[in-house]
Amino acid sequence: MKKGKLIVFSAPSGSGKTTIVRHLLGIKDLNLEFSISATSRAKRGTEEHGKDYYYLSASEFKNKIKANAFLEWEEVYRDNFYGTLKTEVERIWAKGKNVIFDIDVSGGLRIKRKFPKETLAVFVKPPSVDELKIRLKKRKTESEDKINMRVAKASAELATAPLFDTIIINDTLEHALEEAHKQVSEFINS
Repeated sequence: MKKGKLIVFSAPSGSGKTTIVRHLLGIKDLNLEFSISATSRAKRGTEEHGKDYYYLSASEFKNKIKANAFLEWEEVYRDNFYGTLKTEVERIWAKGKNVIFDIDVSGGLRIKRKFPKETLAVFVKPPSVDELKIRLKKRKTESEDKINMRVAKASAELATAPLFDTIIINDTLEHALEEAHKQVSEFINS
């Protein structure tokens, strides 16, 4: 099977990485398909298995870890796992497509270490931590405590930015989308 390229987008929550990834998925000539992560957490709302996540029990997840079935994985909280199944990347490559990820900083860096030549690791940076907090509040999806927790985590995540191949500062969405398209296109065609 021919390997495609791996495009990793990582960022603190609220930086705009998901919006950028969705935009890039709509650009046909990039030939991208989204990598669906596996998780042991319960479904939320209208989420669907195989569309939003691959939902596994904690014991199924642990068995797959033992079987070396993941490219990367992380236990976020006790028995609350997230990861990228090797079969997911193989499925996308078998279609002749490039894989795009919207994953956390540590997962993104693990993929980059495993596939250094095939991976473009992009860090999406907010203009400031204050702006990040404003964006998280505008979502109106989380409590003040949860927002403060995400902002505190963001400081540690921002410190990892220099480990990525490139940094896109999402000061204006239009600029960030253009920059992401340019960099991904150049990488895929290199």
